[in-house]
Amino acid sequence: MFWLSHHHEEEYNRTYLLGGVRVCARCLGTYPVLLAVMVALFKVRAPLTWQWDVPVVLGLTLPALVDWAVGRFRPGGGSNAVRTLTGVLLGVALGRSLFIHFQKPLPPVLVWQAALVAVVALPVLLMTYRSSRDG
Repeated sequence: MFWLSHHHEEEYNRTYLLGGVRVCARCLGTYPVLLAVMVALFKVRAPLTWQWDVPVVLGLTLPALVDWAVGRFRPGGGSNAVRTLTGVLLGVALGRSLFIHFQKPLPPVLVWQAALVAVVALPVLLMTYRSSRDG
């Protein structure tokens, strides 16, 4: 069952088993925090601009990207505690960027966040795809 888990059986080490359901460790940290941050920001009527938005959002996104990238090269490595923690940080970052985006579409902070993800993910995906085909 793929409820909040996009991992196949050989990657179950990256999931928690909750009530018989596999849940992705990073997603378990990301989505509840993302929702909580967005609700909190709307509730307090947070400003749409803050001078630290881009560096903070990118800084909070980067640990999840690095952990994910390392995991692509070392599928058996890493720990669910680290994945969940990086998911929490990612949830805060996404909560802030999406809070702004829902009120002012495609803000610079979201564009920078998407660019960071692309710059890290595309080479990693290409390298790991190539090595899985060669191996």
